[in-house]
Amino acid sequence: MGKNSFGAAAKLRAGGHEYEYFRLASLAERGMGSVERLPFSIKILLENLLRNEDGRRVSADDVELVARGEGANTKEISFMPARVLLQDFTGVPCVVDLAAMRDALAAMGSDPNLANPLLPADLVIDHSVQVDNFGTAQAFDLNAALEFQRNRERYMLLRWGQTAFQNFRVVPPDTGIVHQVNLEYLAPVVFRANGQAYPDSVVGTDSHNTMVNG
Repeated sequence: MGKNSFGAAAKLRAGGHEYEYFRLASLAERGMGSVERLPFSIKILLENLLRNEDGRRVSADDVELVARGEGANTKEISFMPARVLLQDFTGVPCVVDLAAMRDALAAMGSDPNLANPLLPADLVIDHSVQVDNFGTAQAFDLNAALEFQRNRERYMLLRWGQTAFQNFRVVPPDTGIVHQVNLEYLAPVVFRANGQAYPDSVVGTDSHNTMVNG
């Protein structure tokens, strides 16, 4: 349970479930100005701060600075995205790092299964395809077969990661580009976890794969 210094925590019942959520209106009720007039992106940051206020990473002062529009270029704030989105070229090093952490834990006599992504992470394999064949009905299947041959070891590693780690999913090759897969299948709009409902937010590892309605 966070600090909830602004009394923002409230209950919402939807779809037969009860969720905790954080009301931005509570800030206006405490005299912090017209929060409803803030840019939508700032509202997302404010909700994130309210939900994660713990007095250490996120303080009441951080919330107030952003709510009053006084924090720009003056102070860093914490941001905890709802999820992480990876593509294959930058996602493979992440899996290797996690595997190395597990080896280190095992060498220390600790449980290697403790090393997992802290946030839900999706990896979409879409940057490896090459167009060797085109203009025929068989082109897709032929290109896909060549892709698997060329990337066999990498795909085996990612398949292992999907079964070994918690909070980690892999969208297989030849499913679609990461931007389209994120938009159509991965982005939940409202994220639900640990009894809370909050806006979806994502950190990604490539130029524009995180955009939804961007």
